[in-house]
Amino acid sequence: MNVTELARRLRVHPKELLRILPEYGFDVGMKAVKIDNKVAQQIMRSWAKIKRDIERKKKLEQEEKRKEEKELRKESGEVVVLPALITVREFAEKLELPINQIITELMRNGILANQNQNIDYDTAGVMAEELGFSVERENENEVDIEKEVGRASEVEEALANNKNAKKRDPVIVVMGHVDHGKTKLLDTIREENIADTESGGITQHIGAYQTMWKDPKTKDTRALTFIDTPGHEAFTVMRSRGAKVADIGILVVAADDGVKPQTKEVIQILKAAKLPFVVAINKIDRESADIQRTKTELAQHGVNPEDWGGDVPMVEISAKEKLNIDKLLDVLLLVADVNEDNMKADPDMPAIGTIIESHVDKNTGPVATLLIQGGTLRKNDPLVVYNEIYGKVRAMKNYTGKAIESAGPSVPVQIIGFKVPPEVGDVLNVGDLKTAKKIDVKQKRTRQTGAQKQLAVFRENTGGDEDVKKKTLNLVIKTDVLGSLEAIIGSLEKIQHEEVGIKIIGKGLGNITEDDVAKVESGNGHLIAFNVKPSFSAEEILREKRIPFHRFEVIYALIDWVNEELEKLLDVEIVITELGKLKVKAIFRTEKKQMIVGGVVIDGKIHRNTLARVIRDGEHIADGKIISCQIGQQEEKKVPEGSECGIRFEGKEKLLEDDIIESYKEEKKIRTLDSDS
Repeated sequence: MNVTELARRLRVHPKELLRILPEYGFDVGMKAVKIDNKVAQQIMRSWAKIKRDIERKKKLEQEEKRKEEKELRKESGEVVVLPALITVREFAEKLELPINQIITELMRNGILANQNQNIDYDTAGVMAEELGFSVERENENEVDIEKEVGRASEVEEALANNKNAKKRDPVIVVMGHVDHGKTKLLDTIREENIADTESGGITQHIGAYQTMWKDPKTKDTRALTFIDTPGHEAFTVMRSRGAKVADIGILVVAADDGVKPQTKEVIQILKAAKLPFVVAINKIDRESADIQRTKTELAQHGVNPEDWGGDVPMVEISAKEKLNIDKLLDVLLLVADVNEDNMKADPDMPAIGTIIESHVDKNTGPVATLLIQGGTLRKNDPLVVYNEIYGKVRAMKNYTGKAIESAGPSVPVQIIGFKVPPEVGDVLNVGDLKTAKKIDVKQKRTRQTGAQKQLAVFRENTGGDEDVKKKTLNLVIKTDVLGSLEAIIGSLEKIQHEEVGIKIIGKGLGNITEDDVAKVESGNGHLIAFNVKPSFSAEEILREKRIPFHRFEVIYALIDWVNEELEKLLDVEIVITELGKLKVKAIFRTEKKQMIVGGVVIDGKIHRNTLARVIRDGEHIADGKIISCQIGQQEEKKVPEGSECGIRFEGKEKLLEDDIIESYKEEKKIRTLDSDS
């Protein structure tokens, strides 16, 4: 049997088949053309088992490759910057990994999500760390000090008018390092209180939770509001003297992991905001938990436990096993009592509060969650944000999703009625109604949904509004060593042009893989190999799908190629040269799409085989071509100014006496990056 026939039956490439067979005891050479029929039958009978074994090995290789890539990323210190919320597709692009790999990783972590679904910062951060990346939070959650001082001042001035300040319920913000259990803690509090009918319900709400808990001192039932948002900085630093959004912080630290970079960041934020806080030492159920070490590390960063003579209460909990959650809630109420002088508000004043979540719902339109800090918000109240009326309260829902008519201090409430969504952190102040003006909805909507979205698309490439119309050369770059990769990317970053740019859609070290080829194909790009080569399977796909693939061994050759490709993307420049003008004096013959006319050259020279414009009464009315020129019986290449001649004109327009025929030529000029810079 021919090798090609056997390969066709087994659905494998002949070269791959000849490579595999000796590994499984079949004495077939790499250059074999035919195989004995008896041996061929044995191969076909064994193929199912061989294929399973090959797939097992391939999985092991992929696992090994993932581990190597993870270690490589750790060694190179590759950093990924993640926002509070990100779609699975955007997450894959950020990590420069195939989307199917990201979906598989999510499934391993028990999360079923398609490419268009959102995942939060905590989930994305954990996954990115598992894949070997260092994780940083996107700048959008960093505090604009000037803006926050302005916001805090507005809240402070409004709250300063309190005439009948009364005790209000505490507002608590939960913070900590990625994967230390913040979300799990909030979920546990919610579930425990749903089960506890005596305490009343708790339901997760967009941006906030609220729970009822029995005060250990007075035995009265008290409400606790939990801010459930990744943008914790915005809710602790927004403070000028007495004005703030959160009253108490919970710092969650995992007992098996201790103080991490984000833990240190949170400690600094809490201290800068002078916010009282409780430390929840989580995951005490784990074998590797070391509570004393965790306390020691916290003390080294200025957080001293009460039982060590310090001033910070610490509660040892397990959110997963629901251990000591009740004790944590008791401690929070005790801290609230100690700081009750700072937790007062006038429920009778015009409502003021801070937007803690904002989005557009496809059914109800713009929706925002507001934490009321003073006054009472009622149905039909105007929605005044920074002296602009955004609409009026058409409907309000509380933390359980129940429609309500009014909401007072410390209450998180979802509002429907905004004409355009406000920004997270914006201050709603109904007291500004006298000086407020109606919002320009069209302008605001354009600014929010138009220019900003376009800018976001191109910011990754070059970082400015002028780049919106750029054509990009999409590249996946693989090199042998990190130094080469950095040098290449550094050189590419220096190539700047107004009309074209480079977008690196993938990069990495080592030989070309099938994943790299998939990236190039989906990104409609080019694959660059610097001192590396494709794997056998990757090479097959490259050849089969004719994907652009370029190998280089010297950087300047690669840069030259990139420049050439960018120049191909530049629009060709058309150079027009005016040659001369002829005034029509007589019409000699009219044919289909052609005319022979006589005239006098009144400017420059009339050339044969050139483009022509027809000018009538000073207006350009048609285009055509001058086929030939003739003086008397003599054919001429060109006729100078002042001479009479006959011309053969090709065009749809019928020429008339006194028409002006302008002779000109067009040349395509190939532009270069250098000539344009």
